[in-house]
Amino acid sequence: MVDYSVWDHIEVSDDEDETHPNIDTASLFRWRHQARVERMEQFQKEKEELDKGCRECKRKVAECQRKLKELEVAEPKGGQAEVQRLQAEAQQLRKEEKSWEQKLDELRKKEKNMPWNVDTLSKDGFSKSVFNIKPDKEEDSEEQKEQKHKTFVEKYEKQIKHFGMLRRWDDSQKYLSENPHLVCEETANYLVIWCIDLEVEEKCALMEQVAHQTIVMQFILELAKSLKVDPRACFRQFFTKIKTADQQYMEGFTDELESFKERVRGRAKVRIEKAMKEYEEEERKKRLGPGGLDPVEVYEALPVELQKCFDIKDVQMLQDTISKMDPAEAKYHMQRCIDSGLWVPNAKAAGGQEKGDDDSPASDLVGEARKGRVEEEEKGNV
Repeated sequence: MVDYSVWDHIEVSDDEDETHPNIDTASLFRWRHQARVERMEQFQKEKEELDKGCRECKRKVAECQRKLKELEVAEPKGGQAEVQRLQAEAQQLRKEEKSWEQKLDELRKKEKNMPWNVDTLSKDGFSKSVFNIKPDKEEDSEEQKEQKHKTFVEKYEKQIKHFGMLRRWDDSQKYLSENPHLVCEETANYLVIWCIDLEVEEKCALMEQVAHQTIVMQFILELAKSLKVDPRACFRQFFTKIKTADQQYMEGFTDELESFKERVRGRAKVRIEKAMKEYEEEERKKRLGPGGLDPVEVYEALPVELQKCFDIKDVQMLQDTISKMDPAEAKYHMQRCIDSGLWVPNAKAAGGQEKGDDDSPASDLVGEARKGRVEEEEKGNV
């Protein structure tokens, strides 16, 4: 049989009381509720203080008993005065413990007899919320991303390029509806690379067209991330926003498009400069002489007099110029000319006969030039 006695002690709800017409009912109910809440808080505070005092008393009893036991083990026969003191203290603490427990029992009985009200009638048995969220996938490695991109492009490159050439919103939406597999990161990445390639090839108008479609794809992907859905499920929502001329959304799209074009131009410029440097380096390596020096660099470092000799390809003028120079300086420049291939010594100078450290082709050339100059001076003296 069901026991309904628990409902005999319920405090009447505030909104069921009848009040005098001259009384502000809402204020009265609010005051009653506030007064009841304050009484409950005071009762709870008193309960917590009693509980805290009881726990503290039990802790002291346990500590006193522990000291007493340690003393009995350490000094079985001595220290009787200290043992008696601890025993008396433990007895007093047990009395206090009983007093605290009695007060707690009285408070619990008082709590049990208190009438229920709207704040104590019920409480949560449990509270739990469950959300069915798709777990995040583990991010692919760089090699996996590269392979995935390569495979996708090989399969759908023609379709991606067709999408990149579309101009009207309706055409783009229709084409993606027919080819939803294109709505992915791989398509956006391919379009970005294509834009840079077009700018490098100086096809600026076509680059701007493809850039527009690139930002379309990127906006669809960003929308999918914010909604936490598959991009293929939300590209129509993007076109709806754009075609309804949402001013703020359209401005954001235009700003991002212009920023993207600037980034493409910057990347293209860097790529061109890098290609030029690589080309110049390859050409320089091709020019290197037998000694590993660049003839252009060696020629530009020569004195003006020697440069003129190489410009008009006059060997006699070269020998005359060398004979007038300091021997060490002349040897230095001519050795660099030989190492760069700017000057090819004759067979005799390049012969395989073993020579000393100073018998290099450059030394021979300088020696011959100075010998010729000496002979000329002797003829003049005769």
